[in-house]
Amino acid sequence: MSDRDAMFAAAEQLGSALARQPLGLIIDGKSVPALSGKSFATVNPATGLELAQVAEGGVADVDAAVQAARKALGNPAWRDMSAVDRSKLLNRLADLIERDADELALLECMDNGKPATLTKAVEIEGSIKTFRYFAGWPTKFGGETLPVSPRSGAKILNYTVREPVGVCALIVPWNYPMSMAAWKVAPALAAGCTVILKPAEQTPLTALRLAELALEAGVPPGVFNVITGFGEAGAALVDHPGVDKVAFTGSTEVGKAIVRGSTGNLKKVSLELGGKSPQIVLPDADLDAAAASIAAGIFFNQGQTCTAGSRLYAHASIHDDLIARIADHAARLTIGNGLDPTVNFGPLVSQEQWDRVSSYVEIGKAEGAEVLIGGGRPKALGEGFFFEPTIMANAGRDMRIVREEIFGPVLSALSWNDPEDLVAQANDSDFGLSAGIWTNDLRQAHRLAGAVKAGTVWINCFNLVDNATPFGGFKQSGWGREHGRQAMELYSEIKSIWVNLS
Repeated sequence: MSDRDAMFAAAEQLGSALARQPLGLIIDGKSVPALSGKSFATVNPATGLELAQVAEGGVADVDAAVQAARKALGNPAWRDMSAVDRSKLLNRLADLIERDADELALLECMDNGKPATLTKAVEIEGSIKTFRYFAGWPTKFGGETLPVSPRSGAKILNYTVREPVGVCALIVPWNYPMSMAAWKVAPALAAGCTVILKPAEQTPLTALRLAELALEAGVPPGVFNVITGFGEAGAALVDHPGVDKVAFTGSTEVGKAIVRGSTGNLKKVSLELGGKSPQIVLPDADLDAAAASIAAGIFFNQGQTCTAGSRLYAHASIHDDLIARIADHAARLTIGNGLDPTVNFGPLVSQEQWDRVSSYVEIGKAEGAEVLIGGGRPKALGEGFFFEPTIMANAGRDMRIVREEIFGPVLSALSWNDPEDLVAQANDSDFGLSAGIWTNDLRQAHRLAGAVKAGTVWINCFNLVDNATPFGGFKQSGWGREHGRQAMELYSEIKSIWVNLS
């Protein structure tokens, strides 16, 4: 049996298992139906066909999950777990993800559409690394003793301690379902919090499986809950007075609504939001390397990436040459069902997303941009939500395709001559998540990196992330940072303790 046939056979077997009965919510360590009895379909983007029925959580289910999480927060089995044992638990969870990596990659491919081979290499392996990285933090994250000088002259001991922030609502998007869940769940559990994970309604499957693996690893009931459903469930989590923190990855519009909804009990909020990342190419850049990375930066995951390098600023002297090289990389992508190991470009996640991307291409054309390649559905693929890799040339700085996040495989290309105007254009955005700079001039590279307003700047590379380094954005790209010590701080409170030793 070929690798392709084996993959499709495994997917058929998994699909049959998913279709047997509706998948429940995970509340207090058990899989339960929604109290309303409602369920909804999750769909395979490559075929448009239903994969499974999933419980549609509502306000009452959210309340049950919050009560379970609050109870678990005070459970001695979790509250008093030693730092070493919490580290062991997170490593056991990483072991189980590694054990089931093939199944998880299939689930993600079938539910999200991205190719299974890339899903395993990026999302599943990345999630394993995330849990292993944060498994190291419980034994290293704490307070400190501080030298204070009270006016009374008394002998005072002052020290700080770190405590879990409490019950955390973790609301994650559909573009990297497993990765985004791991980015939030791992530091939250490492800090001693309890969590309620709310996956996007388009991609609930790996979230449910992750919670099952957490229970198998030994996470006490109620520590890790999952509510599947729509915006009503997410809003109920944001509004609930029993939730101490909301961590959200998604659109800037929804992020603003979360901020407004969080004011009831002034819960902590961290947000990783939209982006419109510039790719800046200087005339001395290695064009082969730049073209390959720029193509990957906009076409990987079908452009459904918050850091997608969707604005290209190429110096006028190399603009046409660079565009031709990027187009060549796009032409070599293999589009199709991600279960095929030869495919490296899958469908968009839904018909709604296909319609959004298509509408932006039409807007760009109406504004005067030229569709150089792509711009619609591949002729050979009549089913599924496939959209061609697209390059729009002659884009202008005030066009909507340059200013607004499309979240699809659409690159808007602009040329420049004046370095000062280049920086102004790159920064002329509501977003500030990331940027790419391509040059062999070290002085120029550092100057531009300092001038561009973005949370991450890549020089002669793009879309590299690591659990050790902070990730997040400026301006309307969000609040707070994922990864590293900064993530642990998001899930903790610091307490200052004063002791009079006189």
